[in-house]
This record gives sequence, structure tokens and C-alpha cells, in this order.
Amino acid sequence: MAKTAILFPGQGAQRVGMARDIAETFRAAADVFEQADQQLGMALSELCFNGPADRLNATDISQPAIFVTSVAIWEALKAAGTADSLSPAGAAGLSLGEYTALWLGSSFGFAEGLRLVRRRGELMQAASEAAPSGMVSIMGLDEQQVEALCKEAAGEDVLVPANFNCPGQIVVSGSKQACERVVGGVAGQGGRAVALAVAGAFHSPLMQSAADGLGEALAEAQIEVPRMRVCRNVDGEYHDQPDSVRQSLYRQVIQPVRWQRCMERMIADGYDHFVEIGPGRVLTGLMKKINRKAKITNISSVKDVAN
Repeated sequence: MAKTAILFPGQGAQRVGMARDIAETFRAAADVFEQADQQLGMALSELCFNGPADRLNATDISQPAIFVTSVAIWEALKAAGTADSLSPAGAAGLSLGEYTALWLGSSFGFAEGLRLVRRRGELMQAASEAAPSGMVSIMGLDEQQVEALCKEAAGEDVLVPANFNCPGQIVVSGSKQACERVVGGVAGQGGRAVALAVAGAFHSPLMQSAADGLGEALAEAQIEVPRMRVCRNVDGEYHDQPDSVRQSLYRQVIQPVRWQRCMERMIADGYDHFVEIGPGRVLTGLMKKINRKAKITNISSVKDVAN
């Protein structure tokens, strides 16, 4: 019997126009955007549908925008009768997407999830502005090579592995100067390095102030035990008690996202169909590099929902 897991993307998946066609077709999706606009006191839907891109790409906007878009697509799937046929047994999300996965698992409601991701985005934006920092994607090197390069390039600055996405792709995060230094080291090892267009050093110690602020928001949040298995970013294990949900979401801001480990764990546990729901196809691409035999479906447009 097929065992399905729903996957939700994180920051970087946003694009102007995301889910506009779905909201125009499905009243249930439009309602999600309207509810978000009212709760946030701003026209988030307008930014998602029409931009401008520079505002949508800002951390404090992109995080709630991706969360809301992903939820809206799921609600459209329910309205179309497709969600019931998927009958997911588990879920996971990349970084920010972990909140959407926990929402799907009824660990918290939509309003609570939106409150948390908005606060998370604001805090991470503020931490990014506090110190020049960034992230670099490294291709073609293994984990040991990347860790060694980080230690060498860091010097007196901060530089750490931040995202273990798939075999041959690791993102590092840290001070601007250290990020610039590591690029040369990667080339010397025969790898390829690409500086990412992000506000700051996510999933690194430079986000400590954001983690502390988020910890306060999480302490106040109404969080329940997930009703389905939700794999967590920090270690590839499954969420269980509310306090461990709070602790892992806190840790996620300053520790690496182990996406490859999450997917390998779920495959080992018998999940044989993965469905990426949200803007873009990032997770679909990563899965093809993690395990080419794993079946993955992408749902990001009205055509996908209808099918």
C-alpha cells in the first residue's frame, strides 16, 4: 500500500504570481489569502500575486507569503477532492516549510502558524541587518571537505554548514568576509561555489538573537502533538511532544537544516510517494538527487491541482 508524505518548501521558493491562478479558480484558496491579509493588516496577497519582487523577496515578507501560499494550495486540493485521495501519513518541510508541515499535522492552527512565521521572518531580517553576512551554496564536495573549508575560511569570523540539501550540495552560512574567503577554497578543492541572494547568515550562530526572540513567541504558542508523523530539520527524527516541537523550531534557526537526512529517514520508513505543495519545484529537484527511485509529484499551479 502506498505511503504518502507531503513536502513544503522554504524561503527562496517565492516568485511573483505564485498561486494567483489557484486563488482565482478556488474560493477556498482565495479565503486563505483574505484571512492572512486581515490577520497581518496588509495586502500580502497583492505582493504574492503582483509583487514587486524586491519586497516579496524580503525575509519578513517571503516567509509568511510562502506559508500562506502553501496552505492555500492545500485548501484548493481539498476543495477539488484531491487531498482525500492523497491521504498523507507524514509530512516534512524545508526550514520555514517545517511550520507548514506542522500545520498540516494539526500541531497548530493557521492563525497561530501565520503569527509564528511572521515573527520568525521579522526576527531573522533584523538579525541579518545587525551584521554583514550571507550564504554560499557549495556543489561537488562532501560533508567532511565542506566542514574543513569552513574552519579554514572562518578565521576570527563565523562560517558553518547551514543546509545539507542533497548529495553534492551543501550551503554554508556566516560572516560576509568568511563567505568571500570560502569561495576560493572551494575552487581549490575542485568544487563550485555560488553566493546566494539572501539577507543574512540563516541557520548559523549569527541568528542567535532571532532564535531567542522566536523562543519567546514559541513559548506563548498553542502547540499540540502532531496527528501525523512530521520529520524535523535539526536531526531527521519525528516531532512528538509540544515542548520538543518548540525546542526543535528554536534550534532550527541557529543549527543546520538536514534535509537529505530527513528524506532518507522517511524513505527508510516506507514512504514511497512524496508530494511537494507550494511555490516552485526546489524539493522535487533535491529528491531526484537524494533518491532517483523515489516517486515525487509537484503541485504548484491550478493545472496541477485539477489533475
